[in-house]
Amino acid sequence: MSSDSKLFVVSAPSGTGKSSLIKDVITRSKAADIPCEFSVSHTTRTPREGDQEGKDYFFVAESEFEELIGNNTFIEYAKVHDNYYGTAEDFVTSKLQEGINVFLEIDVQGFTQIQRTSIPNSSIFVLPPSMLELRNRITRRGLDSNLIIERRMKNALFELSYADQYDFLIVNESFDAAIEELLEIIKDTQRIDSHREEKINLLKELLS
Repeated sequence: MSSDSKLFVVSAPSGTGKSSLIKDVITRSKAADIPCEFSVSHTTRTPREGDQEGKDYFFVAESEFEELIGNNTFIEYAKVHDNYYGTAEDFVTSKLQEGINVFLEIDVQGFTQIQRTSIPNSSIFVLPPSMLELRNRITRRGLDSNLIIERRMKNALFELSYADQYDFLIVNESFDAAIEELLEIIKDTQRIDSHREEKINLLKELLS
């Protein structure tokens, strides 16, 4: 495994903007000759239009997924809305051995599973600037009913309750500033965040 490559575990409530942040950072990192890739998960869900095997997901039957569970293939997995999703250890370790940083976008339950493995990782939690702004972002997407929005807001509180366990906290108030901070973490995972106390205070406000 390359000493320069690392697994970056990124979590955030739905609507915080973590996917957009990671995609942008991967593009900028490649331009700066810092190889980074998204982790590709296995799933039992049906491929959607435009999905590419091996790029978006590895699509498998439920019986095959359960066999992979039995063979301890995954560093984390979960069943969400009747479909399995899991991250294969071989996929992650092979990329790291090639010197490629791997971004794994995952919920807090997956995060706790990964922390029980021997794979070195840096964990990053993306915070919204406020719960009102989080609600506004989810609403502006126009994808969810009021019932689903309320469910997402309730789940956000559950996810946020784990945030202080992560190595780094990033507040996505300014997209560009959040990207710059994430890039700095990739370049130096030993960096000390002089603003962590302020972010912990914000986290307390979000949870209150």
